[in-house]
Parts: sequence; structure tokens; C-alpha cells
Amino acid sequence: MQIPIQLQPASDRSLQEQLFDEFVSRIEDGRLQPGLRMPATRQLAAELGVSRNTVALAYERLTAEGFIEARPPLGTFVALQAPKPLPAAVPPAPPPTGTAPERVRPLFQGRMHALQPPRAAQGAGLALDFWVGRPDPRLFPAATWRRLVERSLAEDVRHGDGSYGDPAGLQRLRAAVAAHSGAARSVVCTADDVVVTNGIQEGINVVARLLLGPGTAVGVEHPGYAGAANVFASYGARVLPVAVDADGAVPGTLPPECRVVYLTPAHQYPTGAALSPGRRQAWLRWAAEREGYLIEDDYDGDFYYDSAPLPALKAQDGTGQVIYLGTLSKSLAPGLRLGYMIVPRELREAAATVKALLTNGSPWLVQASMAAFLQEGEFVHHLRRLRRHYAARRGALLAALARHFGAVQPAGAHAGMHVLWQAGGDLPDAATIEQRAREAGVGVYGLRRGNAWLGDDGEPERRWQHALLLGYAALTEDEIDTGIARVARAIGVA
Repeated sequence: MQIPIQLQPASDRSLQEQLFDEFVSRIEDGRLQPGLRMPATRQLAAELGVSRNTVALAYERLTAEGFIEARPPLGTFVALQAPKPLPAAVPPAPPPTGTAPERVRPLFQGRMHALQPPRAAQGAGLALDFWVGRPDPRLFPAATWRRLVERSLAEDVRHGDGSYGDPAGLQRLRAAVAAHSGAARSVVCTADDVVVTNGIQEGINVVARLLLGPGTAVGVEHPGYAGAANVFASYGARVLPVAVDADGAVPGTLPPECRVVYLTPAHQYPTGAALSPGRRQAWLRWAAEREGYLIEDDYDGDFYYDSAPLPALKAQDGTGQVIYLGTLSKSLAPGLRLGYMIVPRELREAAATVKALLTNGSPWLVQASMAAFLQEGEFVHHLRRLRRHYAARRGALLAALARHFGAVQPAGAHAGMHVLWQAGGDLPDAATIEQRAREAGVGVYGLRRGNAWLGDDGEPERRWQHALLLGYAALTEDEIDTGIARVARAIGVA
């Protein structure tokens, strides 16, 4: 360990005293933490250009006064309990000479959505957790991913791809994303339309920086995704509610000044509704007439079970009014933080500029590995495998709910990784079920605790007070069955 100490040979104070004072200062202000190993006297003397005896004498005094301690044969360490510094003399306050300037305050104001179950940080110890949007880490294609990462390390660094690249993303990944989007979501685009992001959440931030500012009106589904509403509000935008029913977001309710709307058409968050064909056309007409933009968050677009999904809203965008946000890491591991945007031509350069200002681009190794994962067909193969597992788990969840609670019909079971269950009848409200289930070691979540945006008034709370979100992707069929049985017992259902 090197310690950047500057000694002054021309000073009236000896080098030993200077060295002692430097160490005391660093220990007292925390730069040298308790238990930290000190450099050997010979090593430190060579680094400082002084005699070893000077360092040894300084160490002896530090030891005598309790700042460091020797632990033969391991070495010398900062004392675990260093002596408390003497209180410094407080100089008298200078007479007031005028109004002191106010401390600089941060301008940012925002709320953070939950990145993990709300009680995880509190050590809740949930044995079975129905948290929303979590893939099963046991299904991660570790061997394939390791092979592609190792190959990228061996090949790409040699060809210079380890340096800064295009902030919009690695060209071959953007080309692979364009090809995948055309085949899987019917979106016609080129690599030039694609901007690689650190997950959909960064894409939402890029869009907000492009289109929103203080007072700008933006429509958000109500209930909707809190992670989007919070981002828009943090830029000073006015977040306006857009009603949601069984056919998805309802058009025609926004004031004329609103020209940007955020939608989750494939699997509305949190209700799970699919935006109907008629509604899709209505929203596209709305955007064209207002010369505005629709932000399509396709967070669950890869997972469908009973039939082929509707094409993405972007696939029907003939006038360049849809900004598409997709994810590549949701099906692998959210911590990979890899998503993408497909932007209209006029926004290409601006979106890449925002991305450059934010992060200078996404990590090249993950991009290179994902490009190969897509190009070699491994991503499609992995998705097919996931759909089989998730469909079976969805079936197990529906069967368990029916077995314990009767003829319930959770919303959103056609696609995605979660369902919304309105636990009505004689059952307790969602907050009570949450609490009792947690006491039984099972995590289930009401809308607000499950990252749903409900606005600030009380009406949505009353409307959705019996609604629970149940994520099933990360649990096996047996785990799902056991978890729902525990919930039933916890709330007194035979």
C-alpha cells in the first residue's frame, strides 16, 4: 500500500514529527481505517526517501500513543480503537459582516421505484416470493454465456473493441437487435434506428430528456408503471393519468397540450391487459394528429403462451410517432442491464447524444456477448425454453388459485411474467393479505408496493384495494403450489 505523504525537509520540525502528525491526521479523519495494515518501515522509508530509522521512530511513537498496534508476525495495523482526538479550540465567531450565502441545494427531486421486493433489505426471510418481473436464475444459460464472454474477451480486445465505441451501441449488436425485432415483433428497422441502453429504465430517461421539461404534459397509464411516472416527474413534467380497462389504455381523455403518452401495449403494467387492435389504431391516429409521440414499453413482449402476440405498436407506425423500448436482459438476468430503443429517424442523433452524455455508451463486453447470443440463434432457443417453463408455472398458479379460492380469473394470464388477482368476496384487502402472507414466509404484493403508479389521490387506492400482483416466473410449479397454499392458510381459507 502506498500512502501519499509529502514531507518538508526544510521545515523547522523534524521528519519524524512530520510523519507522526501525518499518520495521526489520516487515522483521525478516517482516511486510514481501523484494522488497515500499515506499510513496512523499510518500504515506507524507500517511498519517502528518508532513513528507515526515521520511520521506525515515528511508528514507535504511534504505537505508544495507541494509534497503531503490532501483531507479530503479521505486521503493524491501525488500532481498532484509536484514541479520541482532543477537542480543538473553537475560535470566537467573527462579527457578522452581512448575510451569508445560502448553501447550494440539489435541484433534483424524484422518487425511486423498488428494484427488489420492498422487504428484502429488511431481511424478511421470505421462503417463497411472488415478486413481479423476476426471471428464474436457475434457467440462466450459464455455459453458453460463459463461452461467448470468453470468446469476446479473446477476440474483441485484440481488434480494439474494448475501447470507447459508438455511444448508440456496438454496430453488430444493433444489427442483431434490428433483425430480432423484425422477426419477433414485426418492427421494420435498421441498425441505425437502434440505440443500446442499460435496460429499459435508461431508455425511459433518454426519452424524458429528449421530450420533457418543466411543465410538459405527459400521459401515463393509470394504474401504470411507477418507474416511468417517477422519471417523468423528476424532469418537472406534469404526469396526467390515462384510464385503463380490459382493452388497455383508453384514448381521448387527454388535454390538447399533451402530446406524449407512455404505454405498455403487450401486457399493461400492472393490470396485464393487452391493448386491443382498435385501441392501437386510435392511439396511432392520436399521435399523428397531434404530431406527438407514443412511448411503447415492451417490457414483457417476449413472453406469450396461448397464441401468437399482436405485433408491436411500433410495427404499425407509418408516420414515425412511436418510440419503442425493448429489453434483452429481462429473459436472462436483469442485472445485465441491457435494453434498446428503436427511434424515429429524426430522433436518432439526439438520442445517441443523450446516451453519450449519460454514460458514453453501454459496456462493450456485455454488448459483444449479446450480439453473438442473438446472431447464433441462442437467444431464440433460450426464449422457447423459458416460454415452456413459464407457461407451466402460469398454469400451476391458476390451478392453485382455483383450488384454494374458487373460480377466480386473474387478469393478464395470456402473457408476461405476472398476473393481477382481484381477491374479492369475503377475503381481506390486499394489505392484510400481504401482511399475513409475509408472516407465513410468502411474498405477495399490492399494487403500490409492486411498483404500480396510482397517482396521489385516494380513489385508485379504493378501487384497487383488493388487487394483488403475483409474479410466477422465478418459482417452480411445486413452489407456487406451496406458496398459494400458505397464503390460503394464513388468511383462514380452508
